[in-house]
This record gives sequence, structure tokens and C-alpha cells, in this order.
Amino acid sequence: MTDYVTIDDDDVLPRDGTIKLHGPAAFEGMRRAGRLAAEILDAMAPLVKPGVTTAELDDVVRQMTLDGGAVPATLGYRGYAHSCCISINHVVCHGIPSEKTLKDGDIVNIDVTPLLDGWHGDSSRMYLVGDVPLKARKLVDVTYECLMLGIEQARPGARLGDIGHVIQRHAESQRYGVVREFCGHGLGRLFHDAPEVVHAARPGTGPELRPGMFFTIEPMINLGKPPVKLLEDGWTAVTRDRSLSAQFEHSIGITEDGCEIFTLSPKGLHKPPY
Repeated sequence: MTDYVTIDDDDVLPRDGTIKLHGPAAFEGMRRAGRLAAEILDAMAPLVKPGVTTAELDDVVRQMTLDGGAVPATLGYRGYAHSCCISINHVVCHGIPSEKTLKDGDIVNIDVTPLLDGWHGDSSRMYLVGDVPLKARKLVDVTYECLMLGIEQARPGARLGDIGHVIQRHAESQRYGVVREFCGHGLGRLFHDAPEVVHAARPGTGPELRPGMFFTIEPMINLGKPPVKLLEDGWTAVTRDRSLSAQFEHSIGITEDGCEIFTLSPKGLHKPPY
């Protein structure tokens, strides 16, 4: 049985398995944090090009986060030493910024989480580097479609399984694999909280969506089979079959009649090409 708790917007409750239901002030906090995340991702669009290093992009993310009055939630998180995650080609998620340079034809996910006034704005987008092959561009397009189809299901009375079901159905209709090892998550005052938001599920299953819930939807879709493996660095997840992988992520809040996306691009840069 799922436990829900209505909290005061200044409360910081532990991750105890309960689903937090937030009020108007919390929505405003998440709007500000989400907008900053979206502005940072907007700024990445002209910078992602052949020859740039992922460390250089990480430096820009860190500086923009600090200039926005926030701190990068990933910096120091469980020992992680960078301000974002940058995942290239067959890297599914949690790619570590480095001196590696982007190459023509790469597809890249950049995942940022500014922590602003105690609220986490978590979002990621895909970027195309130079001339990207058609099959990779189609994977990116379908992954974005999966995200938005999932968001369409996010309304009071629906179930979390409804979100996972439409994502899985759409991805598998293209013979793509849906990653199971990683999922979306509750957030707000905490970076990662209940509930877990899986991207492959049966409709009508899982916790009921109620107004005031905050969580991410972040499908990871593989050109090949679903399984992934973790590299020795303890962070980087890659496809086992070395196939390409794509991901998009939004942070949302359930409203009385639907949902609000906190991390929409102010410039309309929702998916590539930008």
C-alpha cells in the first residue's frame, strides 16, 4: 500500500518511502529551479559541436548554475565530482565529463540538476553533433515522443503504470529497447525520492497520481536491446550490446486537472535539431 503525506512547503522530510504532496509555494520553488535547468540546457545548444570537450561543457553548466544563484546537485553527490552528466552514443546515463572531445555524428545527452533555494530542477536533453546518421536521429525523435506521451498520462487518478505503459508501447513499436535498470523518481527538497517512475509497465498498476506529487519522467531508449551494464568507475551505464541510447527528462508536478512541466525550454528548444 502506498503512503502519501501532505507536507508544509518548508519541510524537508527524509526519503522514507512516502509520496510527498506539495502546496502552492513548493510549485513556485520548482518552477524557478526548473526554469534555471531549462535555461542551462538552452545554452548548451550552440556549444555542442565537434571538437568541444565534455569537461568544457561541464564548466559552463557549473558557472551558469552558480550565476543563477544555485549549486549543482550532482557536485559531491555520493562522491561525484562534476556539475552534470554527459552521456555519448552508447552511454545510457551518468556519463562523466572529461577531456573527451565530441565527434561529428555523435548523439549526446546532457543532464543537469540545479539546486535553487532548496528545490531541485532536474532535466536532460539530447543534442546532435554535426551530421548525425538518420537511424540515430530517429532514435532521438522517438525518445522525445516517448517522454511527451508519458507526460500526457500524468494527471490525477491515473497510475504510474499508465506512464510506463505508453512509453514502452511506443518504443517497442519501433523495435527499440526500454531500459529497466534506471527510472524516474520523486524530487523536490530531496534529489531522489519516492515514487520510482518506471518506463515499462502495465497500465493501471503502481501508485495513484495525486495533486501535489513531484517527479521526473526520463525514458532511456536503446536502438538495440534493453540491458545495460555499469563501468568500473561506478557511474557510467552503457548498453550491453553497444547500441546507441537516447534520453530526455522533465520534472513535473501533478495539478488538479493534469500536470505542470517545470523544465520546459524558455526558448522553445525542446528537441534537436535546435
